[in-house]
Amino acid sequence: MYDEILVPTDGSAAARTAAETALDLAQRFDASLHAISVVELDESPTDVESEVTEEITQRREKTLATLRDQAADVGVSTATQLIETTDPVHQAITDYARDHDVDLIVMGTHGRTGLNRLVLGSVTERTLRTSPVPVLTVHEGVPLGPDFETVLVPTDGSDSATVAADHGITFAEATGAAVHVVHAVDLTPLSGNFGSTEVLTALEEAGQRAVDDVIDRAEDADLRSVEASILSGTPARAILDYAEDGDVDLIVMGTHGRTGLERYFLGSVTEKIVRVANVPVLTVSPPERQ
Repeated sequence: MYDEILVPTDGSAAARTAAETALDLAQRFDASLHAISVVELDESPTDVESEVTEEITQRREKTLATLRDQAADVGVSTATQLIETTDPVHQAITDYARDHDVDLIVMGTHGRTGLNRLVLGSVTERTLRTSPVPVLTVHEGVPLGPDFETVLVPTDGSDSATVAADHGITFAEATGAAVHVVHAVDLTPLSGNFGSTEVLTALEEAGQRAVDDVIDRAEDADLRSVEASILSGTPARAILDYAEDGDVDLIVMGTHGRTGLERYFLGSVTEKIVRVANVPVLTVSPPERQ
């Protein structure tokens, strides 16, 4: 399923968890591992900034060397590269992925917002919005271990969600995991609206059609089991609660790669889930970016 796996690293705890996950997946799929560290350069650095950059570069080189040794110990073929660039870090990551025919990017995220969000967390969010290939995000200390059993696939029936569902089904088939398909009906906009019963019924029927479509797609796959549910409530919260209550090991979702007012519904939900989910999240790009 995956032949070339990319793990960017900055040496942080979250990045180390991502490297652990990437190594496990490379072993499982007999894939090659690409480990890169991107150092963003100032176009006109001062002497002090140059010294800081040099120190960062040396630390990153050690981090890559350690990861290269870890991969060699488990028999994983690995290419490492330190990238110094004036481009944004996420652009360097996606450019590398395109240039090296990468199938999957594995990244750490700190799951924080505002001023407390660390650099790699911010870079991860920008990467998953623009990446041409799936991005697996993991929080520090919560890797996607080798003994996972359940893949959760939320769907809203959109093209992006359908692409993600197909990827989730293929992943579950390749790993022997069960699939849970859910659609979350958001009741918030209906509060106090006249005729909300009819609207709710229409939303639930649309959600059932979206779930049924994924079930139909899963019928031809050799899956251990498939379960389906219609949830209600704020979508991100409903999906996160389901994942926690059902001991889900991985969430697979689509992302539309938009920001601000142009960001579609599921894309917004996906970003919220990536930030706070207690399990790894695999985001899959829409067809126009593949």
